[in-house]
Amino acid sequence: MDSPDSDGLLAEQLLRLTRRLQRIQSRQLEPIGITPAQFRLLRTVAHYDGPPRMADLAQRLDVVPRAVTSLVDALEASGRVRRAPDPDSRRVVRIEITDEGRATLRSLRDARRAAAEEILAPLTADQRGVLGGLLSALVAGMPERRCL
Repeated sequence: MDSPDSDGLLAEQLLRLTRRLQRIQSRQLEPIGITPAQFRLLRTVAHYDGPPRMADLAQRLDVVPRAVTSLVDALEASGRVRRAPDPDSRRVVRIEITDEGRATLRSLRDARRAAAEEILAPLTADQRGVLGGLLSALVAGMPERRCL
């Protein structure tokens, strides 16, 4: 029978695992020269069919536009994205991913896989499948909220 204490313990275990995954991922991102927040923005830009507006990115990531501006500034300085004028409005700026940005994403995806493998190493293939199903159920039951 579940008790409030077991739910609290489960929540604590999830938090510890999340922090551990973030530490591992940050350690693997550091040599690439990108922060986790910059990675999320770069990944988001890449998922659009065409170059998104800064406002689109802020809305998708559920952050204030100023946060997007700072991240774009850093990614642009490193050559991973570029600002481009909107063909329909001179006031609108769109964000394009560069070839360097695409190469960085490939490296980052490899780093994420390595981080996940490190975390999941103690589990068998069957246990990973069960965990994947449980996590999918949890994600599906959450209200939609994107963060940076």
